[in-house]
Amino acid sequence: MKILSIDTASKICGVSIVENQKIICNIDINTGHTHSENLMPTISKAFEDSKMSINDINLLVCDTGPGSFTGIRIGVATVKAFSDSMNIPCVGISSLEVLAYKAKLLNLKNIKTICSIIDCKNDNCYFAVYELINDKISCKIEPVSSQVTKMLQTIKSFDNILFIGDGVEVYKDVIKVNIPNSSFTEKNDLDSYSLAIAGAEYYNQFGENNVLPLYLKKPQAERQLEEKLAKKEN
Repeated sequence: MKILSIDTASKICGVSIVENQKIICNIDINTGHTHSENLMPTISKAFEDSKMSINDINLLVCDTGPGSFTGIRIGVATVKAFSDSMNIPCVGISSLEVLAYKAKLLNLKNIKTICSIIDCKNDNCYFAVYELINDKISCKIEPVSSQVTKMLQTIKSFDNILFIGDGVEVYKDVIKVNIPNSSFTEKNDLDSYSLAIAGAEYYNQFGENNVLPLYLKKPQAERQLEEKLAKKEN
């Protein structure tokens, strides 16, 4: 099965073509959230480098978030357009689950509990907790938006947690103080290869899913508008 995975949920614009867990082509570049300009050229380059086309693809996978609101919409829309026009099955996977699969692929010893954490500024984060047993990942705490202090209270009952995601770089010190037995990865960016592996495993178990953006909080512009309206009412 040949998989085209598209990851646009962060500053990374990622495209991979993967077959049987082997990379045919992988392009993950930091485009600084300019995915509207860079995604289609990156997909075209991936096909050119692999000497393939969309007609060779058996499964489409995209990152549904949380992350960049605009980036997520671009990735989801692109995958659904390919799926509808070419009749190719598609799967959406959350950013936090992608990070859990990235942790699994690092093949670190004695990993049982994985906390994926993405910074969303001002001591807030998106997080989810996953369990790795017999090489299978299962979700123990579903993706949620939370204050970091509340997150730490929520997960303190878990032992030997491995943290992964860009939230590690921001909150590592406070995590170490509150959860002394925690460990951390040095590779915390989202990537399209981990996304492809997560998507393949999901599809093999469950088939297609309803690919929709995963928004755990409202966009900043919408929150600011609501605050303005609330002030006017008061």
